[in-house]
Amino acid sequence: MANVITCFRIICSIVLLFCPVFSPAFYTLYIIAGLSDMIDGMVARSTGTVSETGSKLDTAADLVLVLVCLLKLIPAIQMPEWLIIWIVVIAVIKVINLVSGYVMAKEIIVLHTAMNKLTGILLFILPLTLSFIDLKYSGILVSAVATFAAIQEGHKIRTTKQE
Repeated sequence: MANVITCFRIICSIVLLFCPVFSPAFYTLYIIAGLSDMIDGMVARSTGTVSETGSKLDTAADLVLVLVCLLKLIPAIQMPEWLIIWIVVIAVIKVINLVSGYVMAKEIIVLHTAMNKLTGILLFILPLTLSFIDLKYSGILVSAVATFAAIQEGHKIRTTKQE
């Protein structure tokens, strides 16, 4: 059941591509996709169906939602240059984490740390606040938390013994 919910998130994300950004349909599908991200893990844990496949599917669904949102939101918002540079730095750190995890363990390692989850929640909330909080302020908070989470994730990947 959890994987069905995760697949539903992928479908909602793809349908978002065809909705006008900031429209009621966009917000509805966006919120449903976000809620499904919270629910699928709870369902998997409560039903004892947590699996490596489910975890990888969840990560893929998150990636699809993020990419769709980037495609829809970036053209619709004015982003300061310093924020773009900060986001690129975070992305570089995340890529370094992926590469170093692969080099060390011969597999892609994506950690679901508390800070990564907080980053995800803040990123999810961000588009819902754009109409009443200037991005230059909310971007500082989200980027600071995301930077800390990425650095922490890299530290954990490089200091945890791989089996």
